[in-house]
Parts: sequence; C-alpha cells; structure tokens
Amino acid sequence: MATPAPAYLKALETGILQRRANQGLDALTDCTLCPRSCSVNRTTGETGICQTGRRAVVASYNAHFGEEAPLVGSNGSGTIFFSHCSLRCTFCQNYEISHLGEGRTVSDERLAAIMLELQHAGCHNINLVTPSHVVPQILAAVHLAAQRGLVVPLVYNCSGYDRLETLQLLDGIVDIFMPDFKFWHPDVARDTCNAPDYPETAKQALIEMHRQVGDLAIDKTSGLAYKGLLVRHLVLPGGLAGTAKIMEFLADSLSRNTYVNVMSQYRPCGRAREIPALAVALSPAEYDQAVREAKAAGITRLDKPRRVFQLW
Repeated sequence: MATPAPAYLKALETGILQRRANQGLDALTDCTLCPRSCSVNRTTGETGICQTGRRAVVASYNAHFGEEAPLVGSNGSGTIFFSHCSLRCTFCQNYEISHLGEGRTVSDERLAAIMLELQHAGCHNINLVTPSHVVPQILAAVHLAAQRGLVVPLVYNCSGYDRLETLQLLDGIVDIFMPDFKFWHPDVARDTCNAPDYPETAKQALIEMHRQVGDLAIDKTSGLAYKGLLVRHLVLPGGLAGTAKIMEFLADSLSRNTYVNVMSQYRPCGRAREIPALAVALSPAEYDQAVREAKAAGITRLDKPRRVFQLW
C-alpha cells in the first residue's frame, strides 16, 4: 500500500488551502493567533510579544539529523527555524533565536522557495520549528510551494502553546503535529514563561491536534512518519515538568499509542539561572525516573533515547 499523499495537496485542489491562507493573513490585522492575544496590526509594522510583523523571520534552515527517528530517515528532516516565539521560556536552548530574534526577514515567496530547496536536497519532510506566531505566513508559503511541486509531509513543531482557532486553520493541511508538553503546574509555567495558562492551553491544543491527525503513522518500509501526533517532553531538574501527570494525560485523554520523545538534554541556558532549581543540569537518575513514569502511565511507544548529559 502506497504512503498517502500530504494532506495539503487535497486542500490545494479543493481551494481550502488558499482560503485558509487568506484567513490567516486577514487575522494579522488584529492578531490573536496565539494565547497572548496582543491584538496588534502586524500588517502595518506593529508587533506584539512575538516581535514579528507581516513577514516571517527565519534563523536557519537545513537537513537536520538530530530529530526523532521517524522524521530523519537517511536524508534528514528539512527544518526551518523561525525566529522569535510567543512562549519565550527563560531557559530556551535557542535563546538567541527565540528571545533575541537572530535571523533574516523573508517574504512568503522566499519561504516557499526554502521549502522546495529542502525537498530538492532530499529531506523527507518540511519541519516548521516554532511556527505558532507565523501560521499565516506558513499557509501562504505552502500554497505557493504546493503549486510548484512540494510533495513531502508538513511537520508543525511547536511549544504546545497554541490557540484552538489557529490550529483549526491547519486542519487538513498539516500532516504531523509535534508539540511539546512542557509543564503540568501553572506556577512553573508562570515563573518560566509568564504563562500560567500554559498547562490548560497545551492540554486542549494536543487534544485538537490528535483529533486532526490521530496517532503517529509510520511507513513500514521506509520507517518514516507520514501522519499523526508526536509529543515531545523535556524533563526538567527537580521534577519541575510534572512528567508523571503529563504522561497520564497523554495515555488517558489522547491514546496509549501516543508516540513520545522523553528528552534528556536540559541544561541551563538563557536566563535559566534566575530560577535556582533550573540552574543545574538534568541528572541521569532524573531522566531514568521520567522514563519509568511514562511507562507506568501506559506510554510505551517511546522515541529511541539519545541521552546527552553535561556536568556543570
């Protein structure tokens, strides 16, 4: 059985993709695309917390081999790293990109060309990293790229801090959702991101993502994912992430077949040392405990760990 074509190709044929792109661009005039709901007119140069106007800012793009196994294959995942972020974790490992905004402003035409360049290089998918604040620009670029021969799956690689209304613009267009579920406790989200609503927002966002694409589907011949949900969870020192509760939510509210990457690479970056509990690296014992908690919740479909521990 052949692997299904990317969802956006049907959306292109039916005109849905163009309508969604237009809806997204219209939303920029009074922007409430993310839960921050800044209500600025991004088409006239105003910017809210994401510091991004009408055009997206791209920090880098390349064939990435450090992503999850079902995305990488032999030729890598075609990652596009967007600058700025609507969540802005103080400990972000891409602090220069997410907080300082390092990158280059690109037109929708250029963004479409980047997608096609990555496909031409052999990448197995287009992996949109930190996309929540640039959904309209992505939709416009995909519309252009699909007309010019884009045929690989779209991966929406996000923080989990996403509005339902914005996610609904992506229904039938994104093939693979890859959200984080960062924190279970509102006070941790408040202290690290000034977003005490993060846990509840992420729960509703992941439920919607799973409704759209279901469990992660992997081609048996290639080993590559072509549709579905893949959840990332970065384990934090001192149990601050609330791993056990998050894993129970995934198993009970989504599916015990949820594909999860329990991530070990936390280290103090950015302004992490402002919070004493986050001023240390994750220990191997803490990571092992998190994996046990995932399995105890019934989550056994775990990405192969690539453990990276550093002494500080």
